[in-house]
Amino acid sequence: MRQQATIGLIGGMSWESSAEYYRIINREMQKRLGGVHSARSLMWSVDFGEVERLQHEGEWDRLTDAMKDAAIRLERGGADFIVLCTNTMHRMADAITSAAGIPLLHIADPTAERIKAAGLERVGLIGTAFTMEQDFYKGRLQEQYGLDVIVPEADDRQVVHDVIYKELVVGQVLEASRMAYRGIIARLVERGAQAVILGCTEIMLLVSDEDSSVPLYDTTSIHALAAVNRALGG
Repeated sequence: MRQQATIGLIGGMSWESSAEYYRIINREMQKRLGGVHSARSLMWSVDFGEVERLQHEGEWDRLTDAMKDAAIRLERGGADFIVLCTNTMHRMADAITSAAGIPLLHIADPTAERIKAAGLERVGLIGTAFTMEQDFYKGRLQEQYGLDVIVPEADDRQVVHDVIYKELVVGQVLEASRMAYRGIIARLVERGAQAVILGCTEIMLLVSDEDSSVPLYDTTSIHALAAVNRALGG
């Protein structure tokens, strides 16, 4: 049997999607190793109530300190690399890596690699307002992978953001919101998107490939599977 590296997960943002990470990682590890095998992992889970408040108050320095603290705790616990179970908090990816001294498996990288392997160039991005409007995520996709990234118009961005924070993070999956997301995705396609990145780890709870005329790249599943690859030496 191949020796596993230990995955360090920073979770709780929200726990709804962190539970999906845990499920996907362990199911995939069992699939690859057989029997009743599962992943060697640690999770430091934060209180999303505090994180959400600081995000909307713009207290990014305090959030950076919290993420650095989580990364250090995982390193001390024996993690070999870090998986940050959220797109938005990759805003402080470099600070996390510097604080812990172990690698961070950046969520945008395996996603971009899949998109490039498919020969696609222009992609839509939906996620929190922070992910859609700030440059830390779009910029990485553009500068490191040469992707042309488009986001919804302002009204649609607000809808996407509100559904995440008012519904999905508390486990509410509403048909009306699914229909709203379908329309937003369709408008990105009308603007030339060849695929759409689900750039928030909760969105996979709401929409799937059947809700789009172009491929949807679910960052939660892609990131979790990339963690298994890394843990097994890939």
